[in-house]
Amino acid sequence: MAAGPQEGRKAPAFTIETITGKRRLADYAGRYLVLYFYPKDDTPGCTQEAIDFTAHAEAFAKAGASVLGVSRDLLARHEKFAAKHALAIELGSDEDGKVSDAYCTWEEKTLYGRTYMGMARRTFLIGPDGRIIRVWPKVRVKGHAADVLDFINSLTG
Repeated sequence: MAAGPQEGRKAPAFTIETITGKRRLADYAGRYLVLYFYPKDDTPGCTQEAIDFTAHAEAFAKAGASVLGVSRDLLARHEKFAAKHALAIELGSDEDGKVSDAYCTWEEKTLYGRTYMGMARRTFLIGPDGRIIRVWPKVRVKGHAADVLDFINSLTG
């Protein structure tokens, strides 16, 4: 994992456009925030991850947590993606890359021998006090949303 926000440290402040309006890190004060970064709307892994977080949306809310998925897709693409899959989570458009840069999730990747820059699939759990409680640096989609929820429930008892 690239150097970046570490567990126990203050989460980098951000402002991002979401499908429900502009959001800032400060808007989540007093709640847990599951901030997850993903490569691209409507691709198999990203779709499954968003559907899984949506399936647990009520349980996250009950545990005092909000979920915000972030990619560099345009807001209009997020809106279509959310409508197509009936997503019940917020999606943020990091078109200018400021949020992914702050969280060190835009990195060099290799596919079929070709090197390119892309979004790392990484999740940060930010506590009610704005500190990073946990980082999942290399997310495997299957079971990830449930793992994050289980971890939050272990904190809230």
